[in-house]
Amino acid sequence: MPPHLSADHPAAQPPARGSVDALITQARQLKGDVDAVRRDAPADGSGPQERWQRALYDLALHQLSELDDHLAQLRDGPQPLPEVPGGVEAAPSVRAAQTAPREDSLLSRVGSAEWNLLTDKASWSGELYEILGRDPAADPLTLDELPSLVLDEDRPRLTVMVTDCLIDAKPIDGEFRILRPDGDVRTVHMMGEPVLDDDGSTASMWAVLRDVSELRRNQRTVSESRDSLQRHRHHAQSERRLAVELQESVLPPWRGSLRLPHQGPEALDLAAHYLPSSTSALIGGDWYDALELSDGDTLLSVGDLTGHGVTVTSGMAMLLGALRGMAVAGTQPGQLMSWLNQLLDASVQPALAGAVCCRYRPETRTLTWAQAGHPAPLLFRDGTGRVLNPPDGVLLGATSGAVYGQAEETLEPGDVLLLHTDGLVPGRREGAAAHRLLELAPRFGEARNAQECVRAVVEEFGETEREGDACVLIARVAP
Repeated sequence: MPPHLSADHPAAQPPARGSVDALITQARQLKGDVDAVRRDAPADGSGPQERWQRALYDLALHQLSELDDHLAQLRDGPQPLPEVPGGVEAAPSVRAAQTAPREDSLLSRVGSAEWNLLTDKASWSGELYEILGRDPAADPLTLDELPSLVLDEDRPRLTVMVTDCLIDAKPIDGEFRILRPDGDVRTVHMMGEPVLDDDGSTASMWAVLRDVSELRRNQRTVSESRDSLQRHRHHAQSERRLAVELQESVLPPWRGSLRLPHQGPEALDLAAHYLPSSTSALIGGDWYDALELSDGDTLLSVGDLTGHGVTVTSGMAMLLGALRGMAVAGTQPGQLMSWLNQLLDASVQPALAGAVCCRYRPETRTLTWAQAGHPAPLLFRDGTGRVLNPPDGVLLGATSGAVYGQAEETLEPGDVLLLHTDGLVPGRREGAAAHRLLELAPRFGEARNAQECVRAVVEEFGETEREGDACVLIARVAP
């Protein structure tokens, strides 16, 4: 950016796509014009002036091709990242390479040289001395001496280019790296052609050389960073796939409505939905669960293990498995929460989780429940709703030896119980989120089953942008 332009100056802002397309068209037209002039130039001119002109034509065409590439990159912009887990941003090295000045492409110093095969003499321009880091007072190197500046691994490339030029009269167009006397390694692009004498044999070789070190360095940085991002993307995709498979293997397999227990007039009509994050591709630790117990009770639970990714999903699976096992063994919700807290407190990887666990007894329509730092269930009856008064309970894993209270609620036929995890109503405080959900009471009152209630929740909040995952579980007492 020119020094007199600030970052917020209109001229400093990225050009519109249409403007860049116009520049690309102009650059290509100019390239065609230069190529036409070059082809119209006398082909038999062998003097220094004619050779220099031809070399400049070739160099201009080369630079216009690079300009075309750079403008295309400017138009298309840097390739975006995935929606990858956590909203991954481009590495600093990529940003630096993308915004680095292109002075080396169009404004770097260009030197010229001619090697006379008949006299074994060489002639260099002053710019070439500067590019190669040579003392301007020293004699220019002959073609036999030139490889002494080139890195060992690049010497065969230079030898082939020079040999093809001198023996087969092929133009030179290639790159090699040199080691300057100050220890700096530079990349030089060389374009040359043979100069023939009257009998058609090669009398000398003419070449222009350009330092393209910064350009190649930036290109390598972009390429290496792009490769790194591709690996990261592949790793993230693999991790997400594994997390999804793990989540699907532990969450209830039922879709649509479920009736638990399967027998009896006071059964619960159940439906649930999982809402993924709109800002992260990573799977979170949210869960919902419904399980018929051996004594005829029904276990309902929702929860959220903090974090994202395979490790968190694995931890969620462990918690849910432990919860199911203890519930099947007859453990009541309050004691169950205490033991889950001990389990998280003793785990190698520190973690926090919020959860609600309910046990429903159909014979008496009694709901016994406990919570651990989690939004309380909402109860809807006769077109109105309220938040159940929560018993004491801190987040699982927050403190050792925590004690969890337990509450009871008697349900009635037609009641709707809504359990959800944080983030179902994005950007809302807990009280405000509950208020928004309670506004759905009239729709729940008209719903014929739990699935229609879930559909109302998803229609209201499903398209809302949310930072994390969320889920909702609805139980409706059979009327």
